[in-house]
Amino acid sequence: MPTLKPCKPETLKFADDGSVPNNARLPFVLYRAAIDLSGTPNPEEVIESVFGENGWGEMWRNGIYEYMHYHSMIHEVMGIARGRARVLFGGAQGREIELAQGDVAVLPAGTGHQGLWVSPDLMVIGAYPATGRYDLCRGSKIENAKAKETIPRVPAPKTDPAYGQKGPLLRLWRV
Repeated sequence: MPTLKPCKPETLKFADDGSVPNNARLPFVLYRAAIDLSGTPNPEEVIESVFGENGWGEMWRNGIYEYMHYHSMIHEVMGIARGRARVLFGGAQGREIELAQGDVAVLPAGTGHQGLWVSPDLMVIGAYPATGRYDLCRGSKIENAKAKETIPRVPAPKTDPAYGQKGPLLRLWRV
């Protein structure tokens, strides 16, 4: 059973910058060093287990795209299994955030993200809640206008991807 460390979530809200709409209602949530990966030979499986046990699926293993993008019809979680990354969240007017092994970032639909720098060993586990539909938007004005209509209709997740049914995300997103 993976070890989850209690941690105070960091939250940020990002404004629409004309290209990336972000989410006017729900904050971006970051859990620093939430999943204890020390001593495990396969941190990818540990994070996948945590996300899966909490009802987040459609998982992927990869890095973080080098271009700004967002998802307008689904929320996303990213867990850092290996390495480090500097990511721009929130679009051009957003914030650069350093992520490291064990960190978990929960992106509400519409949140822009772009990998600015990644260590050679970076491995990210991504997942999505059971409700919503994956799409990839790159920030055109037409996408932005459409996203402003779809983002408010994205269903709230039933669980926190790291901490389950009693996790801070549900309170922070007032689910």
